[in-house]
Amino acid sequence: MYHGNSIRLLAGNSHPELAHAVAERLGVPLTPCMPKKFSNGEINVKISESVREEDVFIIQSGCSDVNDNLMELLILISACKTASARRITAVLPCFPYARMDKKDESRAPITAKLVANMLVSAGCDHVITMDLHASQIQGFFDIPVDNLFSEPLMVSYIKRHIDGWQDGIVVSPDAGGAKRVTAMADKLGIEFALIHRKRDGKSQNAPERMELLVGDVRDKVAILVDDMIDTGHTLTLAARTLHEKGAKSIYVLISHGLFAEAHMASLNSLPIEQLVVTNTVPQNEHKEQFPKLIALDISSTIAESIRRTHNGESISLLFGEWSEGRGLDIII
Repeated sequence: MYHGNSIRLLAGNSHPELAHAVAERLGVPLTPCMPKKFSNGEINVKISESVREEDVFIIQSGCSDVNDNLMELLILISACKTASARRITAVLPCFPYARMDKKDESRAPITAKLVANMLVSAGCDHVITMDLHASQIQGFFDIPVDNLFSEPLMVSYIKRHIDGWQDGIVVSPDAGGAKRVTAMADKLGIEFALIHRKRDGKSQNAPERMELLVGDVRDKVAILVDDMIDTGHTLTLAARTLHEKGAKSIYVLISHGLFAEAHMASLNSLPIEQLVVTNTVPQNEHKEQFPKLIALDISSTIAESIRRTHNGESISLLFGEWSEGRGLDIII
């Protein structure tokens, strides 16, 4: 299955369930490493096996305690670099600080670029991530970056698990997601719609509302697609707008279910059938609070990208029929 130097798979503390699932799919054991904190908050790691001249992949997602997880990743990369690893790949299913990708106001930091610089400075040779908030983040790096997509998994889920999808419409809650929904609508052979978000007044505290710019959702299955949910405010406005416009049923598909500031009780009251996310961040706790939540397992996509990277094979196959074929085993 593998040739040349062997794979060394390491994992930080951010998402151990995903790391174990990837290791199981690869048939490669996780290399023992013990990240821990000192009493003053400093992080230390100990890698228990040699990684000299090995192909190292470190799985760490940008979730929960983002800053601690990022620092843990940087220390793991540095430790592998000084231990003479042949190549070090950071596997970041959810890229930290991805929303800070541009200077949209005076004195605003471009933190995603800072994270890119830190990864390279620590000794990272390659990055694998999924559904970047903005594709231009790849240009922040001077090393190879593979941005995987959850879209094929979601297309597969729609075809297998959403009744009446043939009479559906794919909806973006903002103009920034237009490219995402048009691509998905083309693959499904159905229509798309765009929602515009605006404030009733010039004040920053003015109430917000949404209105349909493109498309008609009346008596159709509305499939709302976005890349990230944090507070749930955008989802709330969009779902209520679609309900008011006469959508027959509403399904929500989102890549990264952060739910960092979301009030799960308020999400339960929304007029939606299902909220589908991927497990780029842990979802077990969220599923207990929100019965309509369904998590799609990306471990097969991550594992295959690692295998292909190690063997020097193209990963373009992961963007099409291969991923869509995983639809029977993606629900966890």
